[in-house]
Amino acid sequence: MRKATLRGVFCFFAAAFAFITALSFAFIKPAAAYAAAGISASISMERQTRTVLSENNADEKLPMASTTKIMTALIICEDCDPDKVVTVPDEAVGEEGSSIYLKRGENIDVRDLLYGLMLRSGNDAAASLAIIHSGSIDEFAKKMNARARELGAVDTNFVNPSGLPDDNHYTTARDLCTIACAAMDNALFRQVVSTKSWHGKYRSYANKNKTLYDYDGATGIKTGYTIKAGRCLVSSAMRGEMEVVCVVLNEPDMYGKSFSLLDGAFENYELAALSPEKIFMCEGIPCRISESLKLVVKKDGTVTYRCEALRTGDDGVCGKLQIYSENSLIFTANLYSIV
Repeated sequence: MRKATLRGVFCFFAAAFAFITALSFAFIKPAAAYAAAGISASISMERQTRTVLSENNADEKLPMASTTKIMTALIICEDCDPDKVVTVPDEAVGEEGSSIYLKRGENIDVRDLLYGLMLRSGNDAAASLAIIHSGSIDEFAKKMNARARELGAVDTNFVNPSGLPDDNHYTTARDLCTIACAAMDNALFRQVVSTKSWHGKYRSYANKNKTLYDYDGATGIKTGYTIKAGRCLVSSAMRGEMEVVCVVLNEPDMYGKSFSLLDGAFENYELAALSPEKIFMCEGIPCRISESLKLVVKKDGTVTYRCEALRTGDDGVCGKLQIYSENSLIFTANLYSIV
């Protein structure tokens, strides 16, 4: 009888412990919870059209380590004079993690800081650029979040410019790919992340991103690693006129996985152009699109067009063009009467 009672007490406490553990895990902040669960995520996207070519767990909130620096670099490229000579802020010296070993009071131009940020993943470069831009890291993080929202990255939150671990610092593969595509639209950003070796006025660096050395047509972009985030990589490559951007988060074989996704994109898809010279008929009315368009289609696939007539309004729109690839709607555009 006593053994049965003790067994019952033990079972009660074991069940209670399991319940409390599960309840505690449920309240862990998103990025920490997903990282603890060992979730990996990936996505590949055609840069010009933002067409998603493959995805897996693309909307899971995860830590992203130093791929954070893509947003940092984009903001600096957009807002700062790269040739401006600045003084390294005291707060940036000795920043935790990877470093380009900036010295207190050192003078350096923004361009060399940018290359140190993206080629060597310098956390001290990230802190310097953030403080130079916004006066403090907290204020710069606000700018990062505002820019993310402008780009449509609504499931992302930044608390620092480098990617140092924090439960409130996270993104999704989809958001990060969206940010990276926008960054690759910037000429200076593209130049920086595609550079294998940089020799500036103040510093020289070799790029740590093996994508540039090991993948045909590689154009960038950024590696990342912390124990919490795992191995992360944002890669990009161009073949012909099509450029693919790929994100993998918490992926042990980040290069192998990324190269496989890039291979699949180039093997199965191509970029096509649609000219405004092409005429479509909407209930007997000849129409056309207003400007040249680009769209992604499957290689050797079937592309069909459907026109839906609309009542002509003040804007001149007389119909809606729908483009299908393998019976899947891939694009819509307004049609304008030419008569």
